[in-house]
Order: sequence, then C-alpha cells, then structure tokens
Amino acid sequence: MKVSAVKQVLEPFGIEVLSMDVPSLVGNQPKSDEETIQGAINRAKCLPIDGLRIGLEAGVEFHLGKLFLTNWGVMMDENNKTYIAGGTRIQLPKTIETMIFKEHIELAAAMERFTKIEDIRSKQGAIGVFTNDLIKRIDIFTHIVKLLYGQYLYEGGNVK
Repeated sequence: MKVSAVKQVLEPFGIEVLSMDVPSLVGNQPKSDEETIQGAINRAKCLPIDGLRIGLEAGVEFHLGKLFLTNWGVMMDENNKTYIAGGTRIQLPKTIETMIFKEHIELAAAMERFTKIEDIRSKQGAIGVFTNDLIKRIDIFTHIVKLLYGQYLYEGGNVK
C-alpha cells in the first residue's frame, strides 16, 4: 500500500521507486504524533543515501479525549534535508481504543477483529471502513507523498 502510493506520485516524474522493508524502531503501534513521526524518520534513515528516501508511518493520537487515526511521512534527500508531512485524521470508535490501549494490540489487528476482514491494512484500512470506502488507505499515503515531494520541489526552486 505504502509503496504503491509512492509509485503513484513519483513515477510520473520519472523517478524509479525501489522498496525496502525497514524497521520503524518505535512501538508496533505508535501512540502519539511524536512516536509516529519518529517512526517515519527512522524508516527514511534506514534507507540507502543514494536518492530520495521516504518513510511512512501510521499511528494514533488523542485529541480532546478521543482517539484519532494519524499518518505521517518523512522524506530525506541526498543531503539529509528532511521534509515532514501529516495526513488525514479521523476519530476511532471506543471499541478500537480499548483494544489498542487495554489489550495492547496494533490498529490493524484491532480492525481485523472489529471487521472480520483479514489483512485489512493491505486493503481499505481503518480509514476505508470508517468512511464507507470513500477514502482508502492508499489515498492517505498518496496525499502525504504529494505533500513531501511538493515541499522538495518548492525548496529546489521548481516552483510552478
């Protein structure tokens, strides 16, 4: 899903996209924006320094006493210039919150139990379920990659 999002955005610009499975070096379920951003940074840092490096991470964060789904991305260029962007937020049901914080399971596992859909993270994800498939998981990550690459183009003077 994440790799497909990066390809959708960067391949039309003639950028070859290679993927690597790298660790986030944070908890299996990031439980704050800070931890989620750090996971994205760590993923980007783990990639070879021979081009643009993108780390994408999903997490959860409390706002006004309610739990929200969050998504963050980090892009680093060859000089380690870092670009950060966040995505959509949507409130998660109390049932999901309980599974994550009381049972200590990841959002994906909680969603599989909640929906009875196997490998939901590779399909519509929580965002798809809670928006009745108007938004899919790939849509969120595509948006974040556009935000990251747009900042990179702007910084490089490639302003339209």
